[in-house]
Amino acid sequence: MYKVKRIYEEPDKEDGYRILVDRLWPRGVSKERAKLDGWIKDIAPSNELRKWYGHDIDKWPEFKAQYLKELQGKKDLIKQMKILDKFHKKVTLLYSTKDEEHNNAAVLEELLNQPTKRVKASISRIHGS
Repeated sequence: MYKVKRIYEEPDKEDGYRILVDRLWPRGVSKERAKLDGWIKDIAPSNELRKWYGHDIDKWPEFKAQYLKELQGKKDLIKQMKILDKFHKKVTLLYSTKDEEHNNAAVLEELLNQPTKRVKASISRIHGS
């Protein structure tokens, strides 16, 4: 099971495997304080998409669609993420933005909590491939 959490919140034993899914290291957080088990920055939105979105809530639907499209080209990373769940049972996707609902970790959580067949279908359905 995947859940999301701001990296600025205190680590908790209920987090399970803690993985940062942002492209950039969060400001003001030391590696010791982060207590990360991993950092997969390549699963984050591209710099171009991240900058275009700029956390503008009006752009959220398009950001989400474009991010899912980018994830279509990252099937190996999605597979790695799905394997983490099998080994750790609890995987916390860490992000740094203040918006708890409209961020890349929320998109990943939604995608990864689907059964594997549905993940592939969701990505394909959204992008017509």
